Amino acid sequence: MLVTTLARDLYNSIAADRDPAPGTDSVRRRWIVGLFLVIGAVMLAVSLRVEPGDAAFYPLTIGMAVVWTVGAFASGPLLLGSYSPVATRPPDRLGAAGLGVVTGLAVGGAFVVGALVARMIPGVSDLANQVLAFADYGSLAVVTAITLVNGLAEELFFRGSVYSAARPHNPVLVSTVIYVLVTMASGNVMLGFAGAILGTVCAILRRSTAGVLAPAITHVIWGAIMVLALPPIFA
Repeated sequence: MLVTTLARDLYNSIAADRDPAPGTDSVRRRWIVGLFLVIGAVMLAVSLRVEPGDAAFYPLTIGMAVVWTVGAFASGPLLLGSYSPVATRPPDRLGAAGLGVVTGLAVGGAFVVGALVARMIPGVSDLANQVLAFADYGSLAVVTAITLVNGLAEELFFRGSVYSAARPHNPVLVSTVIYVLVTMASGNVMLGFAGAILGTVCAILRRSTAGVLAPAITHVIWGAIMVLALPPIFA
């Protein structure tokens, strides 16, 4: 059932764009998106280069969430979107939320399986531990909360503003590439790899539901699984 649903959504993401046509403010949106992309990338690079346990990590990552959120709302309106798992029923937000939950659990589970394999590869394991060290040295509750807030903020910006600004030029591909490039500002290849997979999935959800609700829920659930499940695996 899950495979069928995701396959249908993938087809829908390619076959039909349910978003309204880009408005006349698209140039303004792109300038604002570009400005906040630069600011956010710089803050991401700085926040993940501080030493684990450094008190500066918290305000930097919170500030990054603020940047993504402000950028998202400053660039223009955001759509929540809708979805129906049954072809005969009109799409609604509850359906979009349900799709986001199922996808988040599926992607999170796939990453956990991948982590069990990756921990046996020294170079890959070291890259993962560079990121997970922040959870080891800080308060797990605080790190989890920051991770979830940042996940939500990223979806508002990348699958909301960046996606809309990219239209009609293949926004699924463009928004994902931009997301990966910004993530790579951290200097960690593993984060870039994770960003490519998660970004693609969330961009497909964005297009097939015409809104940020489903990808935001997927990202938040995925983030929670990563923070809670990965540190014990790599420990």
